[in-house]
Amino acid sequence: MWSPSPPLDPKTAAQLRQAATRTVKCLQKKGYETYWAGGCVRDQLLHKTPFDYDIATAATPDQVLEMFPGSNAVGKSFGVVIATVDTFPFEIATFRKDQGYSDGRHPDAVVFTSAEEDAQRRDFTINAMFWDPITETLYDFVGGQKDLNANHIRAVGNPTLRFQEDHLRMLRAVRFAHRLDFSIETETAAAIQAQAASLKNISPERIRDEFTRILIESQKPGQAVWTLEKLGLLKTFLPEVSALQHQPQPPEFHPEGDVLTHTLMMLDDMDQRSPALAYAVLLHDIAKPATATYDGDRIRFHGHAEKGTLMAEHILRRLRMPNAIIEEVCSCVKRHMRFMEVKKMRKSTLRRMVGNPYFPTEFELHRLDCRACHGKLDNYEFLQEQMHAFDQEPVLPEPWIRGEDLIQMGLKPGPRFGKILKQAYDQQLEGTVTNREKLLEWLRMTVKPKSH
Repeated sequence: MWSPSPPLDPKTAAQLRQAATRTVKCLQKKGYETYWAGGCVRDQLLHKTPFDYDIATAATPDQVLEMFPGSNAVGKSFGVVIATVDTFPFEIATFRKDQGYSDGRHPDAVVFTSAEEDAQRRDFTINAMFWDPITETLYDFVGGQKDLNANHIRAVGNPTLRFQEDHLRMLRAVRFAHRLDFSIETETAAAIQAQAASLKNISPERIRDEFTRILIESQKPGQAVWTLEKLGLLKTFLPEVSALQHQPQPPEFHPEGDVLTHTLMMLDDMDQRSPALAYAVLLHDIAKPATATYDGDRIRFHGHAEKGTLMAEHILRRLRMPNAIIEEVCSCVKRHMRFMEVKKMRKSTLRRMVGNPYFPTEFELHRLDCRACHGKLDNYEFLQEQMHAFDQEPVLPEPWIRGEDLIQMGLKPGPRFGKILKQAYDQQLEGTVTNREKLLEWLRMTVKPKSH
């Protein structure tokens, strides 16, 4: 699964650029027309530091392999070779023209061609420019620089054909628009709306990775999800999220509006970005439409956290999400309503809550949840104070009492053991006993072996 890459430090970024320049120079010295291509050119023109460099060349894959021994030829049939230069891997692609896309993803065949024709097969104009780092010359055959200056995402050529070639490009259009704060050009947007249903033909893994990038990379992820909804894309792979738009909430608790509005506000408010947090936000109220009732007083959503846990797991498995993320997100969905009760919880319950390995994500989810509705953070601040108090010792210290202690007291192993050990650990966490000896004394007074 795709995961966000850490930003490059300036030294590594400079070394990467030098290696990418050297790769172009090596190919040009052999007489092959060669340029940087795609995203690195776009980012450079936007005065952003590229984090990778794709290279396009007139050299054939065999010629590239000859020049860079040991390269990865896994994409050779599509004209692509992965070469390592100064420890950095570079995708070196031969200028090509694609012929047919029967599967809506891969070209049926490729024909090696010129840089100008190569530009015509690419997805969006801002990604179809070339740069010669040796002469510092831009080659723009599709009007990419003009669209870059106008903040437009425009498909190269006929947008309908571009999206028929690879349906995932419709999601990519939304990602680039919201990552760069651009707008999707009118004809390109219309082509997406017309073909949105074809996204169902894309594998769940590819949709998952592209959508995860939208949630993590967008300047405002909530607005990006709203664009997916307006273009008809969201309902093709997340109909449960699309349905949140039509679920009203009690205005005294949710003056912001329906469940989708609340969810999108939370996504936009995310400071910390991780796949687990983003999907926890997206799915925390997913069962509200399914559990909504009206009792004559107001709308209620009894059991929406419990049902939402089941729905979230089903959705995430449908997207082929890794088990670790499924477990963390489902924990957040299941437990997100518990924060209402923190001021009434026993100390042992609070410590167990804070000691949960997923608590940092749950805690941030709660903060975002509050900010997107009533705005009250008193429970959040109360927990911050409790966590500060726990800083002086482990939140969940090693238990003073274990099973062997109960055996020595004459108790026989069995179902009763777990309950007794929990009671003993609660006493330890509550601080009602101050050491192991006093806890053993408490046990001897309160627990007796059952007679047989």
